[in-house]
Amino acid sequence: MAIGDIVNLKRFRKRSQREQAAKDAEANRARFGRSKSERAADTTRARRADELLDQHRVDGEGAS
Repeated sequence: MAIGDIVNLKRFRKRSQREQAAKDAEANRARFGRSKSERAADTTRARRADELLDQHRVDGEGAS
């Protein structure tokens, strides 16, 4: 851009807002863009891990 170029601030502002919205959308797709079956599999996996941990728990007075 040369010194004499005129910049339309409204266009510049809109372009920067669109770019920011695109970045936010990409982050949300990465964070929330999983299918229902993937979420269900993770829930099942976590529940199974908790059950295995509970099975190995030692209950009683002498346990620390």
